[in-house]
Amino acid sequence: MSWVLIALLGVPLAGAAALLVPSGADGTAGRRLLRVHGLVVSGLTFALSVLLAAAFDYGDAARLQFVTDLAWVPGLDLRFHLGVDGISLPLVVLTTLLTFLCFVYLCRGRADGPGQLLGPRPGGNRPRALIFTLLILEVGMIGTFLALDLLLFFVFFEVVLIPMYFVIAVWGGRARRAAAIKFILYTLLGSVVLLLGLLLIWSQTGTLDMTALARARGTGMSPPVQILAFLAVGIGFAVKTPMWPLHTWLPDAHTEAPTVGSVLLAGVLLKMGTYGFVRVAIPILPDGAAAMAPWLGAFAVIGIVYGSLACLAQRDLKRMIAYSSVGHMGFVLLGFATLTPAGVNGALFGNIAHGLITALLFFVAGAIKERYGTSDMPALGGGMLTRLPHLASLLTFACVASLGLPGLAGFWGEMLALLGAFEPAAGLSRPLYLTFMALGGLGTVLTAAYFLLMLSRVTHGRGTETVHVPVLAAVTAGGLPSTGPTGEEGDHEGGAPTSEAPVGGKEAPGGEGDASPPAATPGTPSETTPTVTPGTPSAAASETTPTVVSGTASRVTSGTASGATSASRPRMPDVMGYELAAWVPLIALILLFGLWPKALLLLTDPVVRTLVGAP
Repeated sequence: MSWVLIALLGVPLAGAAALLVPSGADGTAGRRLLRVHGLVVSGLTFALSVLLAAAFDYGDAARLQFVTDLAWVPGLDLRFHLGVDGISLPLVVLTTLLTFLCFVYLCRGRADGPGQLLGPRPGGNRPRALIFTLLILEVGMIGTFLALDLLLFFVFFEVVLIPMYFVIAVWGGRARRAAAIKFILYTLLGSVVLLLGLLLIWSQTGTLDMTALARARGTGMSPPVQILAFLAVGIGFAVKTPMWPLHTWLPDAHTEAPTVGSVLLAGVLLKMGTYGFVRVAIPILPDGAAAMAPWLGAFAVIGIVYGSLACLAQRDLKRMIAYSSVGHMGFVLLGFATLTPAGVNGALFGNIAHGLITALLFFVAGAIKERYGTSDMPALGGGMLTRLPHLASLLTFACVASLGLPGLAGFWGEMLALLGAFEPAAGLSRPLYLTFMALGGLGTVLTAAYFLLMLSRVTHGRGTETVHVPVLAAVTAGGLPSTGPTGEEGDHEGGAPTSEAPVGGKEAPGGEGDASPPAATPGTPSETTPTVTPGTPSAAASETTPTVVSGTASRVTSGTASGATSASRPRMPDVMGYELAAWVPLIALILLFGLWPKALLLLTDPVVRTLVGAP
């Protein structure tokens, strides 16, 4: 069965290579063929991961299985060494699942519907390039979790950077290029430090074989060398995790990335950093891990509290979810810092739970942005449970799962990490770790606070209409155009901006997106969104006529105004079939692991006890 690991890498790589061959099909037929190609390749890769999980020997999860060990560079004694155990198997399945669901989200439904990066749009969306980029990204992500040679691990670890850079820079939002550059600079800098640490390990031990190094448990390296090596590789992994204060690239990247980019970035790429801690740093450098664990725990709890406070200050929904990842990954790092089976198991459980829950959050946030034309929470106007009840309910479910409600997957990782801090490994200061536990507990309270505050602003209350300028222009013309897949008007993924439709056929003064409203309440500041004062109090918000104002959206109460009427304004669609197809598997797994955590802990616990040297 060792061929399965080769196939897991070979199928998406071959699928990407096939796209380099010019195709005679173009137009609608060509796009349909590309959709089928992306779905088939990602679906086949996911099926291979399911086959791998079915054939895995769960009675011996600590043993590396399906091992492939081939000569790679004989002169340097480098091996193409792959294998899977109870730690890497869940991450491999998570990677293939999320990639497949991203293609389902992209490729199903109407070609001109929300979220369709592969549909026809002004300026072109480069669908062939998008599918190629996502498949290469999948190769790098899977390879990182399968590699058992340090240099091979580093190669796969770096392969993901360039595809993700292009996903953000080409198919992202208005500030996509700045966000992509920030992402690549941070991660490349971390990779340089990581490479130096790996070379230091090689120079001291004479081998890059991760299994041999883990068995040796630091033999051949003095404690000062281990501390230096742990510091180097830890910084490299901390950037990708991301750990405070090396996190600042993450909010910008998530805010500007398209929906599928945010899903893969949060669901998989962040896990590569934490996986590096448990696969490389802790077992290979045990003395360095013991010396640096208190510092790792300190930075972790700072990240938990900082991320939660930053979430309370956010107006943008996607940016708030991005900062929440800083806090949630802080719990993962705190679990590692305890160096106990309970804490490390909690960290690994939190890894998978965060990947499922945050992927669902970004899927739903992307759908909201595509419908409203913005992810600014005040501009959304509240009342989503009335306007889009199914979408609002899914947002509520994802939020309560993320805040750690018992019975859902987010609870167990945080609880086990705090339990590990209550009784840390021998040699670590228990009073210090009790302080970490108390701060982590404060973080859970703040997490509940910012999610519930967001829900009260977005899903509850009496809603006000949010009208996107291009939507109103289309209503007056008798049709509803779809906004860009990122939800940014005039900023389609092909990089060709489209101009906002002016009101009444006149050019709006004041630059892009600035149009004069037909009527405004006197005294309204020019930088805020004016509303129309109702002529009759009995007019309901759902029956109002929208008014166009400057910015990305306008909030309207009731009354009358020139332009489109409420009767001609099309309703925003609630959850659509292709969205449910992409989201239901995530919901099912969140419930499964929340109600039956043993399904995952049985996999990780034998490996964790081996890595930390526990009986």
